Amino acid sequence: MSTPLLLANENWPRPALLALRQAGLDVQAVAELSPGASDAQVLKRAAAEGRWLLTFDRDYGELVFARSVPAPPAIVYLRQGPFAPDWPASAILDLLPQAGWVTGHLVVVSGRSVRHRALPAA
Repeated sequence: MSTPLLLANENWPRPALLALRQAGLDVQAVAELSPGASDAQVLKRAAAEGRWLLTFDRDYGELVFARSVPAPPAIVYLRQGPFAPDWPASAILDLLPQAGWVTGHLVVVSGRSVRHRALPAA
């Protein structure tokens, strides 16, 4: 499988964004493209561009599962907690070898575990 395209939500830490770009990934940032965009607009952009959405915002699960907003190829939700500035990038880089099962899922990453749930079909 090819390396996925990524969209970092506005709450994504800049050091982690730069680390992903330095690793050679195609990652766009909501903070650079459309600061203040609504969650629905961010989901629409990720879906239209075929990008995994990287976020610390748990509201995306509700939008996709309860409100039927069309989902992007994957949503990777990192749970808040104390972490080093580069941890979010490391978490994503650790997921890339498993991109086949990440695609089509809401993936919840915490410091100790990774859980996933299939996204609703479009």
